[in-house]
Amino acid sequence: MKCPYCGFQESKVVDSRHSDDCTNIRRRRECLSCQKRFTTYETVESLPVIVVKKDNSRQSFDRNKILNGMVRACEKRPVSMAEMEAAVTDIEQIIQNSLEREVKSEKIGELVMERLKPLDEVAYVRFASVYRQFKDINSFMHELNKILEEK
Repeated sequence: MKCPYCGFQESKVVDSRHSDDCTNIRRRRECLSCQKRFTTYETVESLPVIVVKKDNSRQSFDRNKILNGMVRACEKRPVSMAEMEAAVTDIEQIIQNSLEREVKSEKIGELVMERLKPLDEVAYVRFASVYRQFKDINSFMHELNKILEEK
């Protein structure tokens, strides 16, 4: 590991810790030349995932798009940012573990709704109304009735 201060190629690990979500390792290192300390993060290399949109266009997977959609759905609702980030991390992990390099946007939408439903039913309905593009009040009421029947 190259020292960011002097450029020396060798360092020793002083301390290693797992992150809170156990997806990466934080390492404190000390340069063997200048003795300055710096931090590195070790993560598993993930393969790029392509999202296939409804119009068959393709784009790179971006977890921030999922998070932004959840933030909009949860606006003015009692859902913490930590809960939303945990849900997005869970969704991203499911997609990575599927080993599929292309995933349909519909699959991602379903995963988001599965995670939103237990967090907040109002946020779930908000997201579903945009995602499923309800055409009229009857399709909207049908979705609400499904939620009520599950209780």
